[in-house]
This record gives sequence, structure tokens and C-alpha cells, in this order.
Amino acid sequence: MPHPLFHLLHLSDPNLPIGGFSHSSGLETYVQNGLVTDEKSARIFIREMLQKNLFYNDAMYLSVAYQACVADELSYIKKLDLHCNATKLSKEIRIASQKLGVRLLKIFDEICSSTLFSQYSKWVKQQNAFGHYCIAFAVIAHDLKINLKDSLTGFYYNAASGFVTNCVKLIPLGQQTGQKILFELIPLIEELVTAGLTPSADQLGLCSVGFDLRAMQHENLYSRLYMS
Repeated sequence: MPHPLFHLLHLSDPNLPIGGFSHSSGLETYVQNGLVTDEKSARIFIREMLQKNLFYNDAMYLSVAYQACVADELSYIKKLDLHCNATKLSKEIRIASQKLGVRLLKIFDEICSSTLFSQYSKWVKQQNAFGHYCIAFAVIAHDLKINLKDSLTGFYYNAASGFVTNCVKLIPLGQQTGQKILFELIPLIEELVTAGLTPSADQLGLCSVGFDLRAMQHENLYSRLYMS
């Protein structure tokens, strides 16, 4: 079996053909409203998204779901998927998360063979679970023997890289500036990964009002390059 590092690189690859490039997670609204306009505001947006939104939502769902996989708690994984769906208030974000997760499951169906993965995939296909990206990521990572710390690191890197790429396109910023921001995010990602190893269940799905509102406003923008 290939080394888990290979699977981690594959699973967290920003170029994985699941449609991630089509989504800005509300950034397009911030740019069009003149709230994110340069390197400084882009840096603030990305850091806030990672530590105020992603940490309490998708990354925390991933961590809790991974631990449920370790405990072989199939029913709880399904419950987490439903809970995740309920906490995604923006329709565009909710649909995007489902589409990304379903495509991720389809890709890794080629090499994942555990009973847990098969059952979760079956639920999604039968529409008894939504297949949200963060839950699917956790199930796949566990199946491929990627430990939780590395899974969270890859997950955060994928998100940070996506935010940087979108800022470069939308603001726009220079490619070198984008890479500079990504380098600067490394200490923050390390802190978030460490904190995410012991998630707090009562903070799961903590609402980020500002991000949710901008995500909701996205579908009414005059022109759009992204689906969310």
C-alpha cells in the first residue's frame, strides 16, 4: 500500500477535480463591496476565515468525524453530516460543500475499501446523508491511514491555498504576493491544527455572522466569476 504521505498529497491537492476552483466562499462579495481590495485586506480576510470560520466549522467537523471513524461510530458520522448541513446557512455554501464531498467520494472510491467508507458512500448515494466535503475528507483520510494531525494540516493548506488563489484572481494580486501570504500563514495553520486535535463539541458549527451574510449576498451580485 502506498505511503500515507502520497495519499495526503493527493487528498489535499487544490487541483483535485472536484470543482473547488469554482467557489470563493463569499470572497467575491467582499471584493465587489470594496471590503477586500489589496494585500493587507486579503491577508486579514484569509486569517479570519481560517481561525474564526473554518476552525469552528469544517475543520472541527473533520476532527470530530475522524475521531468517530477511529471509534467505528457509523451512526454518529451520519449525525455529524446532518448537523453540518444544518449549520451551513448560505444555500450556495451548503450546496458547494455537498458537491465537493460527493465528487471526493467518487474519486477515492477507486482505492478506499473499508466498511465505514462503503457504508457512508452508500448513504450518500441513497440520499440518506449529504456527503459534506469535511465529513467525506475525514472518512477518506481515516481509510487511507492518514493520521488526524496530517489530515488537518492538509485540509487547512488546501483551504488557505484556495483563498490565496482567489484573492490573486479577484483583487487582483501578484502571484509572488500570494505566495508571500501563504508563507505567512504557516504558523497560524500549525496553531489551528494543534488546537483542532482536541475539538470542543459545544463549539461545533459556531456561527460566523459576517461570513454567512456575505455568502448569502453572493447570489445577488451583478456579475459573478464563482458559484459561491
